[in-house]
Amino acid sequence: MKLIVGLGNPGEKYEKTRHNLGFMVVDKFLKSVASAKDGVWEENKKLKSDIYIFDWQPKVGKSERVILAKPQTFMNLSGMAVSLISSFYKISPEDVWVVHDELDLPLGNIKIRFGGSGAGHHGVESIINALKTEKFWRFRLGIGYAHNKQEIAKHRVKADEYVLDKFSAHESGTLKHLIKGAEQALETALEKDLRSAMNRFNTK
Repeated sequence: MKLIVGLGNPGEKYEKTRHNLGFMVVDKFLKSVASAKDGVWEENKKLKSDIYIFDWQPKVGKSERVILAKPQTFMNLSGMAVSLISSFYKISPEDVWVVHDELDLPLGNIKIRFGGSGAGHHGVESIINALKTEKFWRFRLGIGYAHNKQEIAKHRVKADEYVLDKFSAHESGTLKHLIKGAEQALETALEKDLRSAMNRFNTK
């Protein structure tokens, strides 16, 4: 069983902001794996998340149960939801995949990795603290803060403000490509394995 968690903040106020990139990816992924009729998130107050459960049937091998989740705790408490879900379904940390925005990567870049610190991402840090381990998978999606210094300095935008801003119009093409790439990376990881997804989608 796999738990795929997209990180973000609930509510209309935060839709399409950089910090909600994880939500955007799992929303897109849900549309690709479910029919229009069945592809609806279920609000699970007990698990503090919107949940969708399905079985992934690879071309070769056995099917596997997959739980998609969007924590509704707000970003800084994401670990609470991830801990509740993984405990309830008895999912080990190694089978938890977290999809999130990454300040330190250029916009459009993807880096899949296992373990490591939260690198200042409060949602990831919350999950590390809640699971009491850093040994889970991350699909890190670049939003370009560290590589947009001239624009940042011009407008004096701090990192915590930057992540809560919406993507700009000139970023829309790269954003669309990034979301599609992240969706395909998840599909490849389920269909083959994470190493195959890393080899194909990790930005060199």
